This record gives sequence, C-alpha cells and structure tokens, in this order.
Amino acid sequence: MKNDECLICGESLEYLEQDELMECAVCHRSFLSKTRCVRGHYVCDECHRQGLDAIFGVCLTDSSRDPAAILDRMMALPFCHMHGPEHHIMVGAALLTAYKNAGGKVDLDRALFEIRNRGRNVPGGACGFWGACGAGISTGMFVSIVTGATPLAEDTFSLAHRMTAQALEAIADVGGPRCCKRDSYLSIEQAIKMCREKLGVEMESHEIVCAYAAKNNQCIGKRCPYSRANHPKKEATA
Repeated sequence: MKNDECLICGESLEYLEQDELMECAVCHRSFLSKTRCVRGHYVCDECHRQGLDAIFGVCLTDSSRDPAAILDRMMALPFCHMHGPEHHIMVGAALLTAYKNAGGKVDLDRALFEIRNRGRNVPGGACGFWGACGAGISTGMFVSIVTGATPLAEDTFSLAHRMTAQALEAIADVGGPRCCKRDSYLSIEQAIKMCREKLGVEMESHEIVCAYAAKNNQCIGKRCPYSRANHPKKEATA
C-alpha cells in the first residue's frame, strides 16, 4: 500500500489529460476532475479538507511569531494529509497568525475567515494544472488581506502579486514533483522576507528539517532544501 495517496484505498493517483465527471467516494456528489486513483476512486476537495476548521483553534491560541512553527502544528493535526488543498489555506492562516503575533495590524478572526474563503477556491492539483502552487498563491492572499488590496488598488495590488511571484519562483527553483510540505515551507520563508522588507513586520523563523519524507512517495531527497540529509545535526520539525 502506498503512503497517503488515495484516501480510500491508499493506491497511487493518476492524472488525466482532460476533465471527467467523477463521483466523490465520500460525499457521492459529482465533479469534473482530472485526478483519481489507479482503482478509480475520487475524493473531492471539500471532503479532502474535512476537519480543516481545527486549524483555527491553533491560530487563535498560538502566540508564536514563527509561521513555519505554527504550520507544523497545523500539519500535525489528524485531518491533514501529506498532500492536498488544505495547504492552500493553512499557509496563509499560519502567516496571518504569526504576523498578528509579531505586531502586525490585522483583525485575526476576520482575516482567518477570509483566507479560508479565498483558499478553498484554489483546487487540488493547481501546481501542475495551473502552473501556480496553491501554497504560493496563499502567500499572495495573505499579503492582500493584511494590506487591504483589491483589484482597484495600486501599491498593494503590486505587492500581493510580487509576493505570489516570489513564492512561486522559489518553488520553481527547486522543481517537481510536487510536495505540499516543501512548497508550503518555501512559500512561508519568502513571505517572512517580504514582511520584513516591505511591511516592516519582523516574524521569526527556524531551521526547517522535514519529518515527512517517508510519507511522500515522490520525495526528491537531497534536492529538497529541508531534507534531513542536508541538516544532519538537526531534529525534524514534526
């Protein structure tokens, strides 16, 4: 059995050239999708994110200024899978929490509600099918929320786009195949830099060492900046 691939049977996923109408094996609703497992099982994004609201308990009680550390606590929750669209919300939520704890001006309750609504519109597989990883996009949502950017804004419009671009560039520099953990960490590290340089908010960071390699069938090993092989004297983050 594979590690954390199909949520129904554990087998590998396959990606189709065109959308097909599929019935979710959990909620039994039908959706167009390019993704299913080799046995034909399909789980929709909403069912994949079941239990996501548990992250808001973390966000509203955590006092850390380190968004990667907050993200680690979210990823340790039972609902979170190795890969999945939950990361498209968790990255922005972790950043909003650390930003508030570091002195950034934001109504955290309202901001978390907003990141949930925005992030849930980025589907699983966006990294491959859109050319834009949802974790990277989540950093742009974060900057948009804390700066009050809208489609009619000037400076904040630019800043939100620049944030997404920097996160996606970092993800592209490492390359594929996808890893939601790696891409989330890469995105958060870029957002920490952006907040310090452009928003004047100094969040904290730590040396990240991945604890999920054994669960990732497509782990790129030493090519990943967070591989334990590249940090032999450090403990894993989770």
